[in-house]
Amino acid sequence: MEPDLFTAAAEERQEKEPSSSPLAVRMRPRTLDEVVGQQHLLKPGSPLRRLVGEAASGPAGPSSVILWGPPGTGKTTLAYVVSKATDARFVELSAITAGVKEVRAVIDGARRASGGYGKETVLFLDEIHRFSKAQQDSLLPAVENRWVTLIAATTENPYFSIISPLLSRSLLLTLEPLTDDDIRDLLRRALTDERGLKGAVGLPEETESHLLRIAGGDARRALTALEAAAGAALDKGETEIGLTTLEETVDRAAVKYDRDGDQHYDVASALIKSIRGSDVDAALHYLARMIEAGEDPRFIARRLMISASEDIGLADPNALQIAVAAAQAVAMIGFPEAALTLSHATIALALAPKSNAATTAIGAALEDVRKGLAGPVPAHLRDSHYKGATKLGHGQGYVYPHDLPEGIAAQQYAPDALKDREYYEPTRHGAEARYADAVEWTRKNLGRKRS
Repeated sequence: MEPDLFTAAAEERQEKEPSSSPLAVRMRPRTLDEVVGQQHLLKPGSPLRRLVGEAASGPAGPSSVILWGPPGTGKTTLAYVVSKATDARFVELSAITAGVKEVRAVIDGARRASGGYGKETVLFLDEIHRFSKAQQDSLLPAVENRWVTLIAATTENPYFSIISPLLSRSLLLTLEPLTDDDIRDLLRRALTDERGLKGAVGLPEETESHLLRIAGGDARRALTALEAAAGAALDKGETEIGLTTLEETVDRAAVKYDRDGDQHYDVASALIKSIRGSDVDAALHYLARMIEAGEDPRFIARRLMISASEDIGLADPNALQIAVAAAQAVAMIGFPEAALTLSHATIALALAPKSNAATTAIGAALEDVRKGLAGPVPAHLRDSHYKGATKLGHGQGYVYPHDLPEGIAAQQYAPDALKDREYYEPTRHGAEARYADAVEWTRKNLGRKRS
């Protein structure tokens, strides 16, 4: 769909009166060299470089691309830069409002432009995952025949949300979350740039740190919060954006938490100890503090996986499965939705029956090994599959447990020095009571003597 008269008038006004546009719009990079982050996509010869370079036409023109990444990482920005830098005809559609009719209109216009005066067309389709399969199918002929060069943006996993034929005809480019340093550079540029705040206010370090936490790697969110706080500071006649002003503006208190300092370890320790102590409410409080402070969700998920084995173990065998599933989900979805998954796992672990028997068992076994209590493997347990093993007596006398009615063979498994050592001392908490019965029965049938 070509821009209408109202769209053209709005764009003309924004050019004449830049301050009428949001700060995030005004600070959009004009060239690829101004883009913050995503340097892995901007190397010489990359598809995006070729889209705006001399290779944008001809027999080896650039491929269509699908940009996949979290909100605020620069998908729309990259498309905007291409629109400004390329000589091609640029058309923008949003899958939220457009349909097959609009797509076909763009394709028809692209074919006329190409055949009539040799003008290539770049189609930017935002939120492509919102298109149905049939709507995505309508793009295939144009992409395959290169009637248009497609730049599609999505926040959803394209392997689930985009049809395979379209994926196979495009290059998938993954955008990485912006780092704090990326966001910091962007904020400082916005403070001084003529398109931004023109040095009207300063940003103290503590305010900047809170703004980075609020942003959570989202450039648009960071600039939106900066603009609102700057406006509030100027209304008060202040020359700097104070922490209190920022808190009032975004309605979000600054959490005293240094991700590289003592608070990082203190709060993480408190989370795990609250789970161990079965205080679900305290555990959720510390989880919330970590989330609000911008802690890496993968770090939290790793701590929960450790807790599942260290403090719960076989008292609830599902605890580790829940923690691992949470870690996998967190890696796939990220914040803010990852907070729900971490809450799910934290509640489950805090309310699970507790046992540290697995922890103490491996600790005792390791202690004996470190003391030198090892000794040779009993001959009947040694590998007997290679030539000459039988002559050495390997495997002789081994009883195959599956040949016995109860599936257990009363033979020695541990080295001589440890034949009666017992490491696993199960509790009778939760599901571990079943394991306590099982280990008592098996040790008796193995003919073991209590150490």
